[in-house]
Amino acid sequence: MTPTDVVDVAREAIWVLLMVASPIMLVALSVGLVVALVQALTQIQEMTLAFVPKILAIFLALIVFFPFMITSMIDLMEQITQRIAAL
Repeated sequence: MTPTDVVDVAREAIWVLLMVASPIMLVALSVGLVVALVQALTQIQEMTLAFVPKILAIFLALIVFFPFMITSMIDLMEQITQRIAAL
């Protein structure tokens, strides 16, 4: 492989990483923001209130987005194996 091929594979892998991780991170961010807003409005500073809804939302998001995530990773792996086979 040439250095250009290596950079291209790395760039594609980073892009897939961002596409796979983004939905989960956005769900965690939005749920955290809503919980923080509720805590600020009600002045309830319970630590478990911050973690439990976020964990449940992340698990739900993983269930919902798992088909998209696995398809993206399989597509990347197929591209990499095709490049290896072409050598």
